[in-house]
Amino acid sequence: MTPHIEAEKGSIAKTVIMPGDPLRAKFIAETYLENPKLVNQVRGMFAYTGTYKGKEVTVMGSGMGMPSIGIYSYELYREYDVENIIRIGTAGAYTKDLNLYDLLLVQKCYSESSFGKTQNGSEEEFKESSFALNFYLEKTAEEMGKHLTVACVHSSDVFYKEQDNYSELYQKYGCLACEMESFALFHNASVLGKKAACLLTVSNNLVTGAETTSEERQKALLDMIELALETSLKL
Repeated sequence: MTPHIEAEKGSIAKTVIMPGDPLRAKFIAETYLENPKLVNQVRGMFAYTGTYKGKEVTVMGSGMGMPSIGIYSYELYREYDVENIIRIGTAGAYTKDLNLYDLLLVQKCYSESSFGKTQNGSEEEFKESSFALNFYLEKTAEEMGKHLTVACVHSSDVFYKEQDNYSELYQKYGCLACEMESFALFHNASVLGKKAACLLTVSNNLVTGAETTSEERQKALLDMIELALETSLKL
């Protein structure tokens, strides 16, 4: 056990699929996993371990923002011997060229966050995902006939900004969209010698103003969920 995860050693799979919302983790487990078992509910952060087409997998919420996913991913990697974490989430597009529901595979992310500097003194502004996981995600997407846009994204500490500089981030760093967790996840994976990837579904577009409802997002996220699960069979 850790201060934040009550699961017994061995009850969490080597591969964890990690949505932000713990209720989405519950939905995935109850919809897709065979014999899902609730292994954590500390602070309402549900984690379920079961099998998907015979392969053991854990689905666990991360909460919102880098501090939250930073805690859970670090403990999963270090204390529970997790090897792979695939984050699945939503993103706001920084370019009109992205449409609602487009699937993004995050190759690298930029952040002005102090997460890395505080964690281990890192001054890096960019963090990369794991080549091996990305390879399998791209291969699986091709097999399933799903289009992926490989992207650099902005991983932000702040959701509500008084002045949004998304146009500058797009032009200067090539950030196609914004989310709030991947930088910390990729940092922890690098520090601990583990693998991390991030799949995102475009839920709104800051340029065009297009956005989805919560009901529409729930249905649209199925493509991303199924891609992550199918990829777990190869890991």
